[in-house]
Amino acid sequence: MELTGAQIVVECLAEQKVDTVFGYPGGAILNVYDELYKNKDRIRHILTSHEQGASHAADGYARSTGKVGVCMATSGPGATNLVTGIATAYMDSVPVVAITCNVTVPLLGKDSFQEVDIAGITMPVTKHNFIVKDVTKLAATIRRAFKIAKSGRPGPVLIDITKDVTAAKTDYEYEEPEEIPRKTDQIKDSDIDTAVEMIEKSQKPYIFVGGGAVISRAADEVRRFADLIDAPVCDSLMGKGAYPGTGDRYTGMLGMHGTKASNLGVSSCDLLIAVGTRFSDRVLGNPKTFASNAKVIQIDVDPAEINKNIIVDAEIIGDIKEVLKRLIPKLRQMDHHHWMEHMRDLCQKYPMTVPKDGLTGPYAIRRIYEATNGDAIITTEVGQHQMWTAQYYQFNRPGQLLTSGGLGTMGYGLGASIGAAIGNPGKKVFNIAGDGCFRMNMNEIATATRNKLPIVEVIMNNHVLGMVRQWQDLFYGKRYSNTVLDDGVDYCKLAEAMGAKGLRARSQKEFDDALDIAMKTDTPVVIDAIIGSDDKVWPMVAPGKPIAECFDESDLKA
Repeated sequence: MELTGAQIVVECLAEQKVDTVFGYPGGAILNVYDELYKNKDRIRHILTSHEQGASHAADGYARSTGKVGVCMATSGPGATNLVTGIATAYMDSVPVVAITCNVTVPLLGKDSFQEVDIAGITMPVTKHNFIVKDVTKLAATIRRAFKIAKSGRPGPVLIDITKDVTAAKTDYEYEEPEEIPRKTDQIKDSDIDTAVEMIEKSQKPYIFVGGGAVISRAADEVRRFADLIDAPVCDSLMGKGAYPGTGDRYTGMLGMHGTKASNLGVSSCDLLIAVGTRFSDRVLGNPKTFASNAKVIQIDVDPAEINKNIIVDAEIIGDIKEVLKRLIPKLRQMDHHHWMEHMRDLCQKYPMTVPKDGLTGPYAIRRIYEATNGDAIITTEVGQHQMWTAQYYQFNRPGQLLTSGGLGTMGYGLGASIGAAIGNPGKKVFNIAGDGCFRMNMNEIATATRNKLPIVEVIMNNHVLGMVRQWQDLFYGKRYSNTVLDDGVDYCKLAEAMGAKGLRARSQKEFDDALDIAMKTDTPVVIDAIIGSDDKVWPMVAPGKPIAECFDESDLKA
């Protein structure tokens, strides 16, 4: 049948089983929005307050559901406002398809109104991107974009469509989406055999899980693997939930704000098995001293990550779930009880404790964990509150923590919480923010209110840019350059103005009362939790130092 380009966009989205798109209309994309209006019974459109919010919402939807997230924007500033969200998804390997529309083909390259080369701009931060100037190629391009976004190491793909293409007509035929198999073509038996030999020789193995294990939804395989080789497990920020935070082998996060137990354990193990992690600088500390007593096995779907930041002794390339499925049957049950006892002793010696007095970030996170029975979807912004969340909420499944790890995007969490709430109806969603981050995209509270989403926004309000201030305090001689936010902004009044419930907490009891109200409320709630300006995230590793040199407040006093 003959359809317009705009109709083909909608039909192709329906082909791909897309039920929700996030976006903001404008002149160049009006034909597509007209078709969305006609098809609102098939595809739900969530109008965000800003295009960046749409890209983060698509990201949060994708991370929490495992599906492809879709966002839309018009040409020029609409398209460029998506870029931060696209880059965020790129750094954390999130499958997102961003659809933009541009000026007509005759106006391209002539500095036309709201014209920008969005394909050129996003080339470094997309897995692939397209500009469609011929309506006969539109359907195939959209189908290819979804395939690229989902396959192998996932990532964002941008499709820029000229406005005349959305109006032009061509024949369209429905196509069933192509099944995307897990990446197995580079899994070699010889690589698995090498890994088995190294694991069997090890006396002090350690498993380090990252975001790749979450993306692969390989939690069951990671647990079986850890039990089989009798090894402790640590994770990266992006790896939260790949191994349960309540598991008896779990030693906590690794790296700059990781636990002392994990940092000291990895520094003394004789074999480090890295499962789906790219060895970020925030994990390594000083790469020259990282796991210097150990041989390293790296398992990753992307061969470009092998030997990029750390030179490894062996590697297995392929989807994490599939690799572990092939590795586990070749291993015998092992016994490393002395090593496990040593790691449990370290965990008991260096526990993550919550301050008893006053309202603090760790207290708030632990109370949220208790109130939700550890079952909520948690999104975060970026900073101290993000690290406290990673340290004090025990994540037990993939897709439970949504946070910007690679790009470190302030303003990510609120949009992501909207996407998570849309994709997981009935599930309680919390966004943990700092007051500096909340200012970035707080207009999305209006989006949550308009859609009656039961999101709880918890602002760790210390009236400063907390993490930057922590660095200024420790490494910059207490010169607090442009990090003080004590300007009298009333976040409760802002929340109320946007239709949400605003609650303020200055003490542990007030926070408990506010949390109780939030848990019983089925509309957006903002809790303004007032904490100390000089509260810090402990432990910490100074930039460029070995992770074994992690320190906390007691070490500083000593």
